[in-house]
Order: sequence, then C-alpha cells, then structure tokens
Amino acid sequence: MKSILTAATLSLSFAVPAFAAPTAQDHETLFEALALSEIVEIMREEGIGYGAEIGNDLFPGRINSDWSDVVERIYDPERMIDVLRKEMADEMSDTDLTPLIAFFTGTIGSELVSLEVSGRRALLDETVENASIEALEIAAEDNSPRYQLIKEFAKTNDLIETNVVGSLNSNYAFYVGLVDGGGLPMEITDEQILSDVWSGEPEIRENTIEWLYSYLLMAYQPVPDDYIQAYIEISKTEEGKDLNRAMFTAFDVLFTDMSKALGLGASRFMVGEDL
Repeated sequence: MKSILTAATLSLSFAVPAFAAPTAQDHETLFEALALSEIVEIMREEGIGYGAEIGNDLFPGRINSDWSDVVERIYDPERMIDVLRKEMADEMSDTDLTPLIAFFTGTIGSELVSLEVSGRRALLDETVENASIEALEIAAEDNSPRYQLIKEFAKTNDLIETNVVGSLNSNYAFYVGLVDGGGLPMEITDEQILSDVWSGEPEIRENTIEWLYSYLLMAYQPVPDDYIQAYIEISKTEEGKDLNRAMFTAFDVLFTDMSKALGLGASRFMVGEDL
C-alpha cells in the first residue's frame, strides 16, 4: 500500500501523512457511489440462473426446490454485500478515497456507474445479450474509434486478465467443492484439477473478451468519448489502481467462496445426501 508523506516541518523531525486514513463512512460512501449493492442484486439473478445450469449438467431431470434453495442460500445478497464491504475496506485502508469519491459522485462518474448497472441488468435478457454481441462484431470489423476507446479502457483497468483469473479461480474452487463433497473420486489429485481447469483457459478468455467488450460498448453507448477518457484517467492514478486491485480481490474472494459452496452442494445432491 502507498503512503503519501509531506516534507518534515521545522518543528518536527518526521514526515506526517498528507491525508487522514479513510473512515468507515468514506468506505461506505464509495461503496454506494459504485452501486455495488445494485450490482450484487443483478449478480444474484445471474447466479441463480447459473445454478440451474449446473443442476441440468450434473443431475438432469432431478432439479427440485431443494437444489433451488441451496443456490439461493449461496447467493444471499446480504452476505455477498458484507463480504465485498469488508474486503474492499481492508484492501483500501491506506488509500486516499477523496479523489475516487469525488469522481464517482460527480456528473461523469455517477452517469457511468448508472449505465453500468442498467447495462448489466439489460444483459439478463438473452435477446439484448445477442444484440450486444452483434454490435460488437460490427464495431470490431470497422475498428471504430469507440471500439478502440473501449479496448483502451479495458487494458488500463486490466479487465481481461483479472476476469480470466477470477473465472479460473472460481472453476478450481468448484472442483474442490465437488471432491470434498464426494461428487468426484477422492483419488483425483490437485494437479489433475488444475490441469483440467487450465485446459479451459482459451475458451474462458475468448468468452470474457466477447462479453466484456459487448457489455461496455452497449452500456457506455449514450455518453461521449470524453466521459470514458475521464474514467481512463482516474483509473491510471494510484488511487484508481488501488480501487481496481481492491475490487478484484473482493470479488475473487466472494466468487471463490460461492463456487466452492456450489460444488459442495452439488456433490451432496449427486450422491443423494439430504440438503
């Protein structure tokens, strides 16, 4: 973590912090400005749909209210929000939140966050998702200025790599849950799990790029380029980098925990244990 210090004064032989450590209210203000509670609600809907897919893949025709209850307990929004709050506060305990709060509560930042939320919610509709992918294909073929700007935004925030790593970590945790719960043979080694998870990396990367670019192009479509450029510039600051690291860490902890719980729950269902 960084520490910004002023020059020592004539009366003091040591430097003093240029900013006070963020308060609990500062962390909460930033959390609210990023609309993370709303994002969690959308993630819960996505997760419940994902849980249904897992059930169809692992025990087709046997999905019932018990499995649905397991999935809904795992995607409990209050617990998800609590995890994100704690992890982000821990990761940014030495970060000056003032410029971040100013940006995300200001005109540009608040508009972009609002569009991110509405865009994420819109993608719950498969028709909208397909349309956004078609729009991406056109933008990529034309190599449009907006497409280039979105690529720069994603690169600045390291969105591709962090999302790929997060997906791999989640997949690994799911396998571990399956093994721990008896859904897979205990003889399966950690090396075998890692090998299987990594074999899916190219597909995960391809899907991540498609989803991320199509989502950002659609979500930010109403705003001018200078709004996105302003977001890029705040992301390049030390505070912006701290925020990106904190967000990745918090969501990685959350998704890894939920993925292992899904694997454990699915394994118990597969072997016929009471849920």
